[in-house]
Amino acid sequence: MTSQVSSPAGQAGEADGAQHAHESQEAVVGEQRRPGDGKEVRRLDRVIIRFAGDSGDGMQLTGDRFTSETASFGNDLSTLPNFPAEIRAPAGTLPGVSSFQLHFADHDILTPGDAPNVLVAMNPAALKANIADVPRGGEIIVNTDEFAKRAMAKVGYETSPLQDGSLDAYRVHEVPLTTLTIEALKEFGLSRKEAGRSKNMFALGLLSWMYHRPTEGTERFLRRKFAKSPTIAEANIAAFRAGWNFGETTEDFAVSYEVAPASSAFPPGTYRNISGNLALSYGLIAAARQSDLPLYLGSYPITPASDILHELSRHKNFGVRTFQAEDEIAGIGAALGAAFGGSLAVTTTSGPGVALKSETIGLAVSLELPLLVVDIQRGGPSTGLPTKTEQADLLQAMYGRNGEAPVPVVAPRTPADCFDAALDAARIALAYRTPVFLLSDGYLANGSEPWRIPELDELPDLRVQFASGPNHELADGTEVFWPYKRDPHTLARPWAVPGTPGLEHRIGGIEKQDGTGNISYDPANHEFMVRTRQAKVDGIAVPEVEVDDPDGARALVLGWGSTYGPITAAVRRLRAAGVPIAQAHLRHLNPFPANLGEVLRSYDRVVVPEMNLGQLATLIRARYLVDAHSHTQVNGMPFKAEQLATALKEAIDD
Repeated sequence: MTSQVSSPAGQAGEADGAQHAHESQEAVVGEQRRPGDGKEVRRLDRVIIRFAGDSGDGMQLTGDRFTSETASFGNDLSTLPNFPAEIRAPAGTLPGVSSFQLHFADHDILTPGDAPNVLVAMNPAALKANIADVPRGGEIIVNTDEFAKRAMAKVGYETSPLQDGSLDAYRVHEVPLTTLTIEALKEFGLSRKEAGRSKNMFALGLLSWMYHRPTEGTERFLRRKFAKSPTIAEANIAAFRAGWNFGETTEDFAVSYEVAPASSAFPPGTYRNISGNLALSYGLIAAARQSDLPLYLGSYPITPASDILHELSRHKNFGVRTFQAEDEIAGIGAALGAAFGGSLAVTTTSGPGVALKSETIGLAVSLELPLLVVDIQRGGPSTGLPTKTEQADLLQAMYGRNGEAPVPVVAPRTPADCFDAALDAARIALAYRTPVFLLSDGYLANGSEPWRIPELDELPDLRVQFASGPNHELADGTEVFWPYKRDPHTLARPWAVPGTPGLEHRIGGIEKQDGTGNISYDPANHEFMVRTRQAKVDGIAVPEVEVDDPDGARALVLGWGSTYGPITAAVRRLRAAGVPIAQAHLRHLNPFPANLGEVLRSYDRVVVPEMNLGQLATLIRARYLVDAHSHTQVNGMPFKAEQLATALKEAIDD
């Protein structure tokens, strides 16, 4: 889904101030009457909606469709899909609840929101699992057909929450979604069970009416999705339209809402909604095209990285070759072989897979070949929380190999930034002949936001020169090829494609002699090679860290990766409340930006929020001897802006 946005350049900055101080709250900015039906229309500047139900109720599809139409309408948005790890958890149970949260606005936003203004609960489990997040006065739409005594007992409801007064603090809409859907689909001759499956489309239609979302794109999508089953396609469209009509005609929904496009939040350009994994996939393809190299992915499926394998497998027309290996070790082994053969090589995984790949990553360090190791982090240790997010692989990426095996580490900060981070990681790998870690996480991978599609001339030139002949002259005048003779600026060794005449050389994991690449057990040579590989990583050119400090603050909040959105939202709230605070965010974690030490020492207090137990703070304290204070969270969910703002205020006041 793409859309053209034309707005004055320079208006796309991240707005501060009271208008954006409370991202998680609905704000009414105007009222009018809806033409034709006399219903009231309220104009809002932002809304947070959460769809929740069983993992088989289609909540992810429903949320995705609402998101796509919202993106095409021109709102800024941020999403948070949240689903169970089990492939099919028991129906109607709390562990089986799947949800999708969408925050959309008429201005620039940074997070999927702290708390939903609207909760759509398809069953008692969905209500119970999410009600604690809904603020008083929030709107709840419940599917009353599922509130049978047995279903409620399954999640611990002794009495119906729809009747015992426990929901009196909310605006509750009791809608028999299943019954209404079945009634709307009578003409299609479907069984009651088959017709009931379309209740998510009825709910989508109702919410689309409530928030004036476009409908044409969803109808086209349904016809494409069910092209081989036209009856099912038309039944879903009928359910979608019935939901829309229900909202328009029922007296229970007397108000609908408008959220204007966020045209002033974006620079001019063509935009599309994009998830982190999709942006990362496109970034890898762009890197291959800009380097004029074939792209090779050697991978083994693992949540939440598998979508990259799925996506890249669709793009053979761009010279992409994907290999689904029998295990993690085979995947990276094939990728490293492709790097030796002259490809832009990638392997994708999550934390458990990094553990299995560690020996081959060490081999890539020794061979000094370009290789991208994409780690979409999830909750650990071991199998951990496969569908939940965490930032706990930083130290693993830094040090999780035997011996001194330094590897550059790059971390994107938003779903759209995954595109640029992939290009940056490829630049480093190709220019310095080294494996590079790209640390995304489940929050970025599955979340989405608007992305401006770049022009071709905005992409970096990543072309490399392969070795083509001898590069060293012996004392007797003989010209030979030395595979470990280094570029004096980058310390990168030459990249010789197998089969090039005269460039035969030895590879393997045993230590190499400087220059010649012959096996060497000489202690002095080993020390030289270890220090040289470290110096190569230390010398990688990365931009200086930028500090956002409009008020001359004494406290700095430092983040990395996906904490960018919640941190920036929290900083906005504090500044709107008159609290001066500076912010800096790291993309490059190894090596650190050259000015980072100077920046850190210029503040009295440094606070580092992380979704781990303080891994970046540990590195900062060890490297710069700065008393960095950790604020950590490892509950499988991203930070909430309001809670983070409170924690930052307490930290800087301490």
